[in-house]
Amino acid sequence: MPARRPRGLFFTCEGIDGCGKTTQLNLLARYLRRLRLPFLLTREPGGTELGERIRKILLSGASTGMEPRTELLLMFASRAEHVARVIRPALEAGRVVLCDRFTDASLAYQGYGRGLDLAFIRQLHLFACQGLKPHLTFVLDINPRTSLRRARRRNTTARREEGRFERETLAFYRRVRRGYRALARLEPRRVKLIRGEDSPAVVHQKVVAHARRLLARLTRQVPR
Repeated sequence: MPARRPRGLFFTCEGIDGCGKTTQLNLLARYLRRLRLPFLLTREPGGTELGERIRKILLSGASTGMEPRTELLLMFASRAEHVARVIRPALEAGRVVLCDRFTDASLAYQGYGRGLDLAFIRQLHLFACQGLKPHLTFVLDINPRTSLRRARRRNTTARREEGRFERETLAFYRRVRRGYRALARLEPRRVKLIRGEDSPAVVHQKVVAHARRLLARLTRQVPR
């Protein structure tokens, strides 16, 4: 029996590392706060205590050379916990969930990037996530050279050890970008491709323009 459709809204933000996802999710959270809409801001891999431990393994430079199938399964182990303990309960409570990456990231990175079977990744999603899909996904599309430069500068400035993916080749990131573009062509109503090299303010305007129609159904339920 399929899981009951939750009352809330599930928005995700995607793109290659350094595209500006975190900035846009924070801006969208600020917008929701002005609307007085209850929301949850979370991330993948991570989002739970167990997921954050898995994140350290996945993103640490010490894990360089990890077998792609191991990488994929760790991503979905984190995701299964995230959906069961955080995302689905928030949606059932009527909240807007803003998530930095979800299954589209596995399709783009482990599927198109690593060359793993896309159909198998989708089957893993059905099992681990109970078929839960975002209502809307924003993909920030950006030149891989620009994106990688941003990501490496960010990790250096923040002095954090989450740079394993940023050590990948430019060719890898070009494959990932092609993957995201393919997903946008496959599901144009859900996956919105947005130029990530525009200013944060311009990108935010485009994100809000896409989200506004869905948010309207919730704002009517909120006391003004």
